[in-house]
Amino acid sequence: MPAAPLSTPLSEFRDGIADLWPAMVAAAPIGLLYGAIATTKGLSPIEVALSSALIFAGGAQLAAIELWTVPVPVAALVVSTLLINARYLLMSASLAPKVARLPLIGRLFGFHVLADENWALAERRAARQPITAAYFFGMGAAFWVNWVAWSYAGTILGPLLGDPRRFGADFAFTAIFIGLIVGFVTGPRTGLVVVVSALAATGAFVAFGSPWHVLVGALAGMAAAVLAYRDDAAPKGETA
Repeated sequence: MPAAPLSTPLSEFRDGIADLWPAMVAAAPIGLLYGAIATTKGLSPIEVALSSALIFAGGAQLAAIELWTVPVPVAALVVSTLLINARYLLMSASLAPKVARLPLIGRLFGFHVLADENWALAERRAARQPITAAYFFGMGAAFWVNWVAWSYAGTILGPLLGDPRRFGADFAFTAIFIGLIVGFVTGPRTGLVVVVSALAATGAFVAFGSPWHVLVGALAGMAAAVLAYRDDAAPKGETA
């Protein structure tokens, strides 16, 4: 039986791009949408590119630009972006032990370019083999460049294309999220967590609107995970 080829930084980087490219394609119309909307709100192309480069939070950026008026509703912006981005606390916490051996400065940079898509792919990678710097940082950097480029392009193409939502572009992220979530369903308990989170988020969206459904869905999923998995942590002979 031939020996498995040794991994190199270049091969790890290629693996990251191979895993990530569907998400990069799905991010393109969302970036165009953000750039187009931001332009109508008075931001220049450079300001749009800088906001994507420094913030790099697609959902929060879209929520903020939709709320953007003069005078700026500071409280609404802070609350909405805080709720939407709160999920990054959980995502970073779950990945932290899996990248603990990487340099601190690298981890900080890697978590800056963390997004739902490369987080999910990194978690899937960690379940099979250790995460390397070339895979984690390379994938995140590629996704960051992709987002900045397409949001900048939206400032130029937006006036020509009109609202990308009329083409269903705003469903692209939803579609890729569904695909990523399906990959995490490995049995009845993980399926239960997904279903509970989805139902809670849907109910919160109907009852309270955005962005409360993000927080409610996350909390409901966490509660379901604790209840579903606590039997594994109970000592032998005891029931949870």
